Amino acid sequence: MHTATLTVDPTFEVSDIDPRLYGSFVEHMGRCVYEGIYEPDHPTARDDGFRGDVADLVRELGVPVLRYPGGNFVSGYRWEDGIGPAEDRPRRLDLAWRSLETNKVGVDEFIPWCRTVGSEPMMAVNLGTRGVDAARNLVEYCNIGGGSAWADLRQQNGSKDPYGVKLWCLGNEMDGPWQIGHKTADEYARLASATAGAMRRVDPSIELVVCGSSHGRMPTFGTWERTVLLEAYDVVDYVAMHSYFEQRPDQDRASYLACSVELERSIEGVLATCDHVRAVGRHRKRINLSLDEWNVWYQSRFVGEDNLEIKEAPHLIEDTYSVADAVVVGSLLISMLRHADRVRIGCLAQLVNVIAPIRTDAGGAAWRQTSFYPFALTSRHGRGVSLRAEVRGDVMETPAFGDVPVVDCAATREEETGIITVFAVNRDQEEQAGLTLDVRALGDAVVGEHTAVYDDDPDAVNTAAEPNRVVPRRLDDLKSQDGHLTAVLPPESWSMIRFQPPPA
Repeated sequence: MHTATLTVDPTFEVSDIDPRLYGSFVEHMGRCVYEGIYEPDHPTARDDGFRGDVADLVRELGVPVLRYPGGNFVSGYRWEDGIGPAEDRPRRLDLAWRSLETNKVGVDEFIPWCRTVGSEPMMAVNLGTRGVDAARNLVEYCNIGGGSAWADLRQQNGSKDPYGVKLWCLGNEMDGPWQIGHKTADEYARLASATAGAMRRVDPSIELVVCGSSHGRMPTFGTWERTVLLEAYDVVDYVAMHSYFEQRPDQDRASYLACSVELERSIEGVLATCDHVRAVGRHRKRINLSLDEWNVWYQSRFVGEDNLEIKEAPHLIEDTYSVADAVVVGSLLISMLRHADRVRIGCLAQLVNVIAPIRTDAGGAAWRQTSFYPFALTSRHGRGVSLRAEVRGDVMETPAFGDVPVVDCAATREEETGIITVFAVNRDQEEQAGLTLDVRALGDAVVGEHTAVYDDDPDAVNTAAEPNRVVPRRLDDLKSQDGHLTAVLPPESWSMIRFQPPPA
């Protein structure tokens, strides 16, 4: 059995955890919107056309913020197509995903629905085919009470009170040659800065996210962020990061299970660039990160946009996730929590059907994928304060990353209750790992509970026919002695251990 130790001290704080770390993403892509969150003919559909069964699962997932409407989709999108009477809205050709967009769902539908599931909208503006004027008009439509043309139009469309959208993305992946209207760093920097200035004149209270590199393997990674921030540092609050992972056909499982190492390297690289520009410009404020697209995505299985047949709500990248994939999702969350002082926003991409924790059948069932569970449990219990979590223990060799810890951990403390939660992964595919928690700083800690996601078959999945094939399991293995708690982590598993200090 592998061994690992972690000292848990409630005073070793990293940072408060922004609840928006646990956001998700709704793009007009595939069946995320239509047949996903919205299906008027479904047996559970409400009067507004949104599926009740999906809404229940979204609330259970626990996503305080939802990014919308893209993604690549936004770079060719006219937001005005999604307001006003639904019968008057145009059908458009979406060039990002070669789909027919009906515009039955837009700003006036999404934002109210978003709040019914306990989320706040994170709106993206089109800086691909459009720019300053469309963006400032959208802010006016959403955030001004009345008395102006766009605010009055919102009221005429049925929303008397402003939507009050506080978080905005300045385009999407504008460095990518696949992006409609993609730009050089200098071109984008100038446009983003001008757009940000105009949007802030409409509503000075908003927060703005500027595009970073589309992923850490882009040839301009680092230099793109530097160029953009040299121009826009004073008018933005966050830099966007996007990170997707998969076990490629030529990749070993051990490296895949350790891919959070790559995420941490990317986080640290972008932060180094942000802080370099801060120093050079002698800026007072600190730019933080918005990891507003991240997940497991089997891109090697995707046929590519150019090979898609044009149709309405096509089945696109509906990956089915295994136990191993759930362990990776849990490990990526651990990395995000360890950097909670600077990674303030996260959006699991996407919410329903499209590389998502929730899947649906048209007219039929909705179910939780394996990845649903580590995300939902971390979102529910990983609130409050992130604690330092430096694990000591055995290492394993991986072809991609060299030696990595077998056990990786993050720890949090709920501010009101004092409950400590440790999230842990065992990356070894064969052996258990004994995790010892040094909790002497807490006194005689009350033994808590251990919940794990694992299976004898790490490739097991959930389906409509077997929606509960993989579920979290309670393990009765926690032992307490002399200020130490011990637990046994199954092979290739994600675990959550919760305990509460005794009353003072």
